[in-house]
Amino acid sequence: MKKRIQWMAFLILTAIQMGFAQERLTISGRVTDQDGVAVAKVLVVLKENNKFSETNSRGEYLFANVKNGDFTLEVNDMGYYGFTKKIVVKDGSVVASIQLEYKVNALSEINITAKDQIQQIKEKAFNVAVIDAVKLHHTTMDIGHALNKVSGMRVRESGGVGSTMNFSMNGYGGNQIKFFLDGIPMDHFGSAFQLNNIPINLAKRIEVYKGVVPVGLGSDALGGAVNIITNNYSKTSLDLSYSYGSFNTHRSNVNFIYAADNGFFTQINAFQNFSDNDYKVKVDLYDLNSGKLLEKGARVKRFHDQYHNETFVGQVGLIDKKFADKIAFGITLGQSYKEIQTGARMETIFGGLHHRANIVMPSFVYQKKNFLLHGLSLNVNANYNLGTEQNIDTLYRRYGWTGDYIDYKLQNKKAGGERDYSMYKYKNNNGMLSSSLQYQLGERHGFALSNTLNFFNRKGSDELFPEADKYEQPAKTTKNISGLSYQFVPNTTWSASAFVKYYNQVNKYSQSYNPSGKWGDIAYEQFEKTYDEYGYGLTASYFIHDNFQLKASFEKAIRLPDNSEIFGDMINMIGDVNLRPEISDNYNFGFNLQWPLHDHRLLFDTNLFYRDSKDFIRQKLDFKENYQMSENLAAVINYGIEAEWRYLYKDQLSVGINGTYQKMLNNTPFVEGVQSLVYKDRLPNVPYLYGNADASYTFKDLWAGKSDNLSFGYSMMYIHEFYLLWPSQGDKNDGKRLIPEQLTHDLIATYTLGEKEKFQFTIECRNLGDKMVYDNFSLQKPGRSFSGKVRYFF
Repeated sequence: MKKRIQWMAFLILTAIQMGFAQERLTISGRVTDQDGVAVAKVLVVLKENNKFSETNSRGEYLFANVKNGDFTLEVNDMGYYGFTKKIVVKDGSVVASIQLEYKVNALSEINITAKDQIQQIKEKAFNVAVIDAVKLHHTTMDIGHALNKVSGMRVRESGGVGSTMNFSMNGYGGNQIKFFLDGIPMDHFGSAFQLNNIPINLAKRIEVYKGVVPVGLGSDALGGAVNIITNNYSKTSLDLSYSYGSFNTHRSNVNFIYAADNGFFTQINAFQNFSDNDYKVKVDLYDLNSGKLLEKGARVKRFHDQYHNETFVGQVGLIDKKFADKIAFGITLGQSYKEIQTGARMETIFGGLHHRANIVMPSFVYQKKNFLLHGLSLNVNANYNLGTEQNIDTLYRRYGWTGDYIDYKLQNKKAGGERDYSMYKYKNNNGMLSSSLQYQLGERHGFALSNTLNFFNRKGSDELFPEADKYEQPAKTTKNISGLSYQFVPNTTWSASAFVKYYNQVNKYSQSYNPSGKWGDIAYEQFEKTYDEYGYGLTASYFIHDNFQLKASFEKAIRLPDNSEIFGDMINMIGDVNLRPEISDNYNFGFNLQWPLHDHRLLFDTNLFYRDSKDFIRQKLDFKENYQMSENLAAVINYGIEAEWRYLYKDQLSVGINGTYQKMLNNTPFVEGVQSLVYKDRLPNVPYLYGNADASYTFKDLWAGKSDNLSFGYSMMYIHEFYLLWPSQGDKNDGKRLIPEQLTHDLIATYTLGEKEKFQFTIECRNLGDKMVYDNFSLQKPGRSFSGKVRYFF
């Protein structure tokens, strides 16, 4: 049935194209730098109709189906001065060559230049923010912490390097936010390949979609999505870096790309992270034997929190061939080791519990424009994760914060461990197949059809309990998401799109029961649950002026329960097989304004949002507060505003500030027929007022005859106090367990030497005031830290 629908869509598009056939005039050419070298992966913009074309490895661009008239070609790309050229199309195709002049960019924080590739993405009808990752390559940031600078985005961690990371966007977090690597879902990459261990140098830019998500990403996101775009494969390049910092933290990265003139390329990206994470925390010390309080608010070091990972990403393929714009085979290999210091709260302390993981993931990519007919593009991505995960908990002890412990005698082999006596090793057997067709009919009409299939099948065993039946029970999920969209662009002033999505999920699991009523008699009954849901949405954009854009969007969004929520993550999350899909009506309305004036530029970006969610899935603590678990709330509403302002002077000075205010309320009046005591309460453990500020300045060409820059940067993060538990419950003074206001300051300085081959030397100080910084369930993060980084690239 699905194949028939795809073929019908294909035939319809073909018929439409034949009905609208017209003479095809083109504007084409080649983009080079001042040395005559082809410049690949830059956007050439046709200003009058707001179209753009990305150059291939030979620097070639093409605009098809152009009508007679006067046009302006524009190029604004990082590393080159802006280019503008007037051309006239009159009864014939035009070839226009473009030569760009190289320049050295300021190393500011997140900085958006007008009408370049990043600005083109921002001007889509979606509520989207874009991070120019290239401007952060000199920092020691990972991709996760770079996202913390985006308005409306909050990154929450359980500790230091390698700790569990939770992303929140306008109040929606965890699995409600979906992540992609070059459009490929990252749901199944495993703990050995997470955003807080991927260096920022891997990315070229990061696109953050808030609320409505494009059909092409094939996602069941409820609150938004993040798409990480990596470096292109059309230029030979090398990027080497190493950093060392507080708490014995080492990070290194090698990114090498070889691109031949015949289209062959190969990429090697290898990176590692290591940290003892032995930063100080503020805790209450108790005598392990008597339970007596010894010292309140003592400052002690974490002693069991070491983390390291090593990852290799390789790819080989061809680009710009007749049969494929890109075809590539890849492999991702990696391993990680993580000592687990605490449970879901600081009161639970471990000294031996640890987790190991690896990733072995082959992948395939195929991309082709003008596939079978002109204007039709095909994209196919596939991968399968063969990696393993293992929890090791064999010490029968109870630890205190000073590292002291009490040994217990093992009464039988089924007892023991600090939390759950186990050496359980398992494979999640994750796989993904994603395909999409995009068809551009003339200048006004665009169609997209996508389908993403995800499957999950956890299998494992425990050498401590080799005959245990519970490890043989099914834990399977198959998830399929299809989407169809239409975009109408009548002119450069306004555009609109409509889309529909289909969601399907099948879960297979078992539950234990006692068949005889006798103690210890356990049997398992197998179950299967299927969910089918439909979503839809609209987006629209209108330019009041060339530099003033209004945007609005609506989506009925569906989010299917994630594997970790259904079956647990085997670390700190307990699963619940009865979770229902989330359904949310998401509304966005915003505007962005640019005010250019000679060498100065002001940028304003504001968005209002409203979310009305049913069966909202949220995390809470279990009864003993050792684990997190998920639950459905019947109804939640969330509304608020986010805004960003930035001032730019040339490419030397950048000053910006952003802030978010949101009101996320429990809208469930009754629970199982009983009036809820927390009706209209703010959701607990969710920040509702937060923001960032940053400033940077670059001194250029410090010494005569040398091409060198010295850049200084400052950034600030603010989070208003919020409640860990429901606000209407507990004592007014301390029973609610308030998470206090947080304000931190960071400093950075970078010296850059060289033109085409560059050296960078960076020093950073994070949390300059050494403030206590809290996060998810009040888990404490590192205080003041220093680091240095050396980078070489060409």
